[in-house]
Parts: sequence; C-alpha cells; structure tokens
Amino acid sequence: MRERAADIAATPTAGSAATSGHTPTLPLAAARTLHLAAQGLLAPPRRKATKDDLLDAIRRMAQLQIDTIHVVARSPYFVLFSRVGAFEPAWLDAHLAEGRLFEYWSHEACFLPIEDYGLLRHRMLDPSGMGWKYAAGWHAQHRDEIDALVARIRSEGAVRSADFARAEGKKGSGWWDWKPEKRHLEVLFATGALMVAERRNFQRVYDVTERVLPHWNDARDLPPRAVAERELLLRSCRALGVIRADWAADYFRLPRRPYADALHALADAGELLPVRVEGWKHDAFVHRDYAALIDDAASGTLASTVTTLLSPFDPVVWDRKRALALFDFDYAIECYLPAAKRKYGYFVLPILHRGRLIGRVDAKAHRAQAVFEVKSLYLEPGVRTSGRLVADVRRALQRCADWHGTPELRIGAAPDGLAAALLAS
Repeated sequence: MRERAADIAATPTAGSAATSGHTPTLPLAAARTLHLAAQGLLAPPRRKATKDDLLDAIRRMAQLQIDTIHVVARSPYFVLFSRVGAFEPAWLDAHLAEGRLFEYWSHEACFLPIEDYGLLRHRMLDPSGMGWKYAAGWHAQHRDEIDALVARIRSEGAVRSADFARAEGKKGSGWWDWKPEKRHLEVLFATGALMVAERRNFQRVYDVTERVLPHWNDARDLPPRAVAERELLLRSCRALGVIRADWAADYFRLPRRPYADALHALADAGELLPVRVEGWKHDAFVHRDYAALIDDAASGTLASTVTTLLSPFDPVVWDRKRALALFDFDYAIECYLPAAKRKYGYFVLPILHRGRLIGRVDAKAHRAQAVFEVKSLYLEPGVRTSGRLVADVRRALQRCADWHGTPELRIGAAPDGLAAALLAS
C-alpha cells in the first residue's frame, strides 16, 4: 500500500486505531510517514505535472516560502519540483498574476492560496507585532510621502521598486539599504494597502488592493481574529500531518504561547487525533485527514518511496527543532553566514530518501555551461551506501539537473567511492 495520501479517504476505517477508543502509539518512522504524506512527499509523481498540480501542492502545504537566491532554481520553484517533478516555472507566476495566489508575511514571505487571504488580513490591519517586517517608525516619519505613493499608484497603475531611481552616487547594498520608495512600498505591503499583483523577472509588481482583490470587503468578509487564528492553527496541523504543541506557533508565525490546550480542544472537537510517538515526551496529534493512514503507517505497509532534493526553505526542514525531532537531522541554513563559518556550504540541499533525510549536497547550476555541479555531497552518520540508495540518489540528481537545463552532472567531494558510483551509467 504505497498510495498518495490524497487518494485515500480521510474517514477512519472500521477497527482502525482512529476509532478504537485508545491513544495509539506510533514508531517514529510512522510519524515521519504521516508528515511526508501531508507534505505531498509520500510517492513520486505518477504523471507529468500540470499547472493545477502546483496549486494543489501549495494548498497541501498551506503556503510556499519565497526566497530570491538562485544558485539552483529559486526556492519556491524548487519546493514544488520536489513534489510534482519537472514543471514550467511560469505556471507559478501565472497563478499569482491570475489571482489564485497572493503574497504576504505568513511564515516568512510566502505565496498563499487566495481563499486564505482573510486569515492573514488581521496582521495587515494591525502589523505592530510583525517586527522588522513593518517599519512603524518609517511609516510615521514618512506618512505624507507614503500616502502620496498610494494615490499615484491608484491613479497611474502598478509599480515596481525598480521604477524609482536611486539618488545619484548611491548604490544599494542589501535590504538594510533600500531606497526610500522601496521602504514605502514594503510598508504599504505590510499594512495591506498594496498587494503583489504579479512578478516580472521575479520582481514584485505592487498595485492597490482594491484592484487586485476587488470583491473583498472587511466589514463583510473579515472573520473574527480568534476564528482566523484557529483556522491557521488547523492549517498548520493539516500541513504537518503530525503536530506537537512546541511546533504549533512556527508554521504560521502565530503568537508565542503554550498550545497544548488548544490542540487538545481541537482533538475534543474531532479535528485532531491524539497519538503517542515513541521517544517523545510531548503529546502529539494527527490531523483527521490522515487518521485512515495511521495503522498502515504504524505497521510499515505505508511508507514514503520518494527520493529527491529539498530546498533549504522547504517546510520539511525550515523548523530546525522539528527536523531534528522527526528525522534526527540537524539542519541550519548557512547562506547567510560568512563563508568561513559554514560547515557544509552556501546553499545546501537536504536529500530525502524513502522517509529519511540521509544527507545533503552543496550544489550549483551552471546554466551557461549546462552543468549541474555537486560541489560536495555529505551522508549522515550511519547511512549505508546500498545499491538502491545509490541508484535512487543518482536518479534524483539527474532529474534535478535535467529540470534546470544543466544535464551534465559533475560531483566533487563525496564519501569514498560514492562520486564514481553516482556517475556510473
């Protein structure tokens, strides 16, 4: 039984752990299986990806984090590739431009399904708790210019930051050195006065919200804040498959507070199923959509068969504590560290192999030369290089290289004999 979770009815089967009246105890491997099922990483794609598959994958994850680094494909595209296989990157851009997605600060900057706009709207109306993402002091100091910029956009149409010239002699050196108009645009984005109407060459195009979302009305459509937070918590539970109270706040950057009572209340309401996971002291819960998978995950008859590379900003690894608890995989994003302090490399991609995170690669796509370079490949302690592992990783690397348009695979540093084995035909 190695089916996609989406293909399996969410209603618990008769006699299953979900209906037997006791709290099931799951092996850690079963918790990983349920998590990967929720994330769309249970089985490899069965067919060529379609544009709709991208939207389905984002809805399953609840959000798709955005990052601009492009030593390989930019993170949002890479996260989708890990789940749906090769696809046309322009499809993601089209979903945004056609109004099926919107951008906002949810986990970090993310694409989200447009139907969830109301769940984030409270943050826009009161962005005071968003830290550096909302420059309150700048807003207060430059309110007249910011209001004038909104009026200009309303009158003349959408703009990019690139439409505004930097003062002569000035050169930007990072987000801390934005030109004033960029700061104005980001303030207006944080407060919801502007939305990202589309992206051109991955640059945000800002327009007034009433044009991007003309049918929205706060007085009519805004859910109460408590309802919105409950729904965001539920979406976190569904996206993770298995959840603990100490993971609850991170997924949607919910307020930092204890969530054990909230999770037990959702269980009492039938939204979650309490479980125990071997080796964990924390209470754990499975979202009801995956209750029917529990018995087969626990017995091992349901397991992930996916081998793929993951983005550093993939939901599977973006919470370091969760990745450590679920996969015994200690992962930190090192691209923001000085080179001398990096342990593995600049943009290191975890290797997911049949339900485990077994290693990581420091990779770069040399597009002009059509070469996909694996600068270094590392395996986790205790991982054995079986013939199946080598074959699976070899196929995963080549699929990734082909999708980048860099079909020549080059492997540098790797454990003894592994580079040659991976490059063998």
